[in-house]
Amino acid sequence: MEQFQIETAQNITISQNTAHLGDRIIAYMIDTFVITVYLVLMILVLLSLEVEIGDMWALYLVLSLPAFLYYLILETLMNGQTVGKSLMNIKVVSLDGSKPGFSNYFMRWVLRIIDITLTSGGLAVLTILMRGTGQRLGDIAAGTTVISEKKRVFLTDTLLMELPADYKPQFPQVTIFGDREIQTIKELFEDAKRNGHHHIIVSLSDQIKKVTGITTQLKPVHFIDVVIRDYNFYTQNS
Repeated sequence: MEQFQIETAQNITISQNTAHLGDRIIAYMIDTFVITVYLVLMILVLLSLEVEIGDMWALYLVLSLPAFLYYLILETLMNGQTVGKSLMNIKVVSLDGSKPGFSNYFMRWVLRIIDITLTSGGLAVLTILMRGTGQRLGDIAAGTTVISEKKRVFLTDTLLMELPADYKPQFPQVTIFGDREIQTIKELFEDAKRNGHHHIIVSLSDQIKKVTGITTQLKPVHFIDVVIRDYNFYTQNS
């Protein structure tokens, strides 16, 4: 998974992990299976009704609309996910950090014809590999990409963090916190970054400043990161 930066309207920079191409392909296969099952069941129901051929085709066209609009309907209603994307923990997001709207999902859906249907997915795969931000043509046009919500486990996911030997702390006030409080701050911070909850980052930053009395011009996302690192510095060198 590659990382890319989202610069929000609040000037907060958020790092996101692009969805792995393999996860997107598996999600597509799952969604194709769901659509196929729906269409087969629909045909079986129509056959059981013993309607005339002409009426059957009319009913088929009407009842097949949900399959035709599958991606547009589900991504709109499920906040950027389909059944396959949900199972693979990936979702569609906007590059500017805002929540995608119907127009974004509609653009992605329209260009699926070129990206995936007409080229059997070949053009989509090629574009994703070349762009490096997880975008196929539909994403480029819609200003979206697909990210992974899978949590990656590193040493920094624990309270203890590795710091450079020449690290210089900025805020001695952070020693007012205890291990449990910093761990809570870190978990909230990492979860908010992972899910793009910018308002939580701003609120958390404000609360830390209120409790510690710190005044700084750092952006909220950078400020909280420094607070966590400073706490680690003081606890490791106490």
